[in-house]
Amino acid sequence: MIKKQQTQRSQNRDKTVDHYAALHQGFAWQVPESFNIAEVCCRRWARPGSDKQDATKKVAIYAHKQGAAATFYSYFELQQAADALSHVLTDLGVQRGDRVAIVMPQRFETAVAYMAVFQMGAVAMPLSMLFGPEALEYRLQDSAAVVAIADDSSMASVQQIRAACPALRTVIGVANAQADVQYEAAIAQQNSAFRAVKTKAEEAAILIYTSGTTGPPKGALLPHRALIGNLTGFVCSQNWFGFDGKTNADSKAVFWSPADWAWTGGLMDALLPTLYFGRPIVALNTHKDGRFSPELAFSLMQQHGVTHSFLFPTALKAMMKAYPQPRQHFKLKLEGLMSAGEAVGDAVFDYCRDEMGVVVNEMFGQTEINYVVGNCNRFWPARAGSMGKGYPGHRVAVIDDDGNECATGIPGDVAVNRFDLHGQPDPIFFLGYWKNDAATQAKFTGNWCRTGDLATRDADGYLWYEGRADDVFKAAGYRIGPGEIENCLVKHPAVANAAVVPKPDKERGAVVKAYVVLAPDLAAARARIQSSKAVFDAEIKAQLQRHVKKMLAPYEYPKDIEFMDALPMTTTGKVQRRVLRLQEEERFRALS
Repeated sequence: MIKKQQTQRSQNRDKTVDHYAALHQGFAWQVPESFNIAEVCCRRWARPGSDKQDATKKVAIYAHKQGAAATFYSYFELQQAADALSHVLTDLGVQRGDRVAIVMPQRFETAVAYMAVFQMGAVAMPLSMLFGPEALEYRLQDSAAVVAIADDSSMASVQQIRAACPALRTVIGVANAQADVQYEAAIAQQNSAFRAVKTKAEEAAILIYTSGTTGPPKGALLPHRALIGNLTGFVCSQNWFGFDGKTNADSKAVFWSPADWAWTGGLMDALLPTLYFGRPIVALNTHKDGRFSPELAFSLMQQHGVTHSFLFPTALKAMMKAYPQPRQHFKLKLEGLMSAGEAVGDAVFDYCRDEMGVVVNEMFGQTEINYVVGNCNRFWPARAGSMGKGYPGHRVAVIDDDGNECATGIPGDVAVNRFDLHGQPDPIFFLGYWKNDAATQAKFTGNWCRTGDLATRDADGYLWYEGRADDVFKAAGYRIGPGEIENCLVKHPAVANAAVVPKPDKERGAVVKAYVVLAPDLAAARARIQSSKAVFDAEIKAQLQRHVKKMLAPYEYPKDIEFMDALPMTTTGKVQRRVLRLQEEERFRALS
């Protein structure tokens, strides 16, 4: 009976009517001259209506606690705390345009810090709690941040490099973290409303550093209007989030994502757009040792009735391996699911549709121009493995080196035009790289902003990811895109995750090499083996090579396979192939 229902659901989803052309052609941006993120994400929801109780009960944050009831924070409480912190920051000398570093995981105080900084006209600088001292020092020095707000997850690293950051005048400690100013005591002394600054939509709001997968991190300066530019993609990728009222018969929309609120995916794709629509978001404070847990993810979604989520492909792969049939163990209410950062692949796509009960909408964007391409299976059919199409309001193309649009099926650079199809400015664009005009100029070819990601466009307008320009390589004369091989490997039951890079070879220039993370049960079995581990490894490698040979072209199978406990990842959940590639080059030089 369950299988029959799943089949019927799949058939119904496959009948999605394609409304893309009408949505794209009919959309026009409306960007006011004055606009502030804190006003639209908090203050407007915190204002008392005809009944003041409504404002005090409208939930903004569910602070999730494992094994205990969640703590609820209303929009009214969020605004009160933000007002108090704005007063504290003002007393510390923070001025309009000053950078304030926020170095905390998902927690109520993190949302408070963003709202406080935005309504002051200052610039919020998100920094991941996972950053070590060197990463923090680079960003704090480069930005000349004047204040840092940190909790116990990051305070030790902040204090370690503070002497090397002369602009950093004050450190605020949250949750009893030792610092110049104690957050709880400081805001308790403030009890008056804060008069918000009236910012222009064009003013800087966020300084967020790129993940540095292709070089040193660059600070991308985002204006307040960038949130407006994100909204069409968010609404579409979450199957019309914010416009349905009740998404289920018995519950309102509830959002959750493990994505860190310190990077673009967590801030611009989760926290801010959810608050913009006045809905609750679940905050999961995992601290530094909190690796992604499929069991925790599923139980959290069940406990809070999560209806919408953003789960990156690595998380979905782990969930697929841990719970092949999750609805036999958990009650899920998912109605919208977005994934980004890496290609999802058809194995994960099928799993989400058939086992999690929701078609995953892949999305593509980057820090500088986020949420520009993707799917919306509610209004146009999502295709497994496709990045999707340009979201309404964004003019997207695949271009060549000269800035000309590539023909169907010809790989090129994914690019976004400064102007939409009606000739109006697209609000998604960043203002530029912090103190790096040359890099800003290099990002553009005329009005086209290059992403550095390669793709092809099919006859129906769908984009198909080919990889980062620096991830694609040639082996024995063949052009290799790692994504297809990685997707193929993950389909094998022995593989939890994989990354493909070139391995230098004297005769062929390079051969295909795969770094593989084994599925949990197989990894545990391998760990127990002592004397015959080499035989065990050889057998698994042979199985994987035969699997790829059978599924892909003969030249694409990995000539070498190396097992790892975990792949090197950026804080944004992307595999750092560059790290593995450099490792292979260093090994080659050592043997030459």
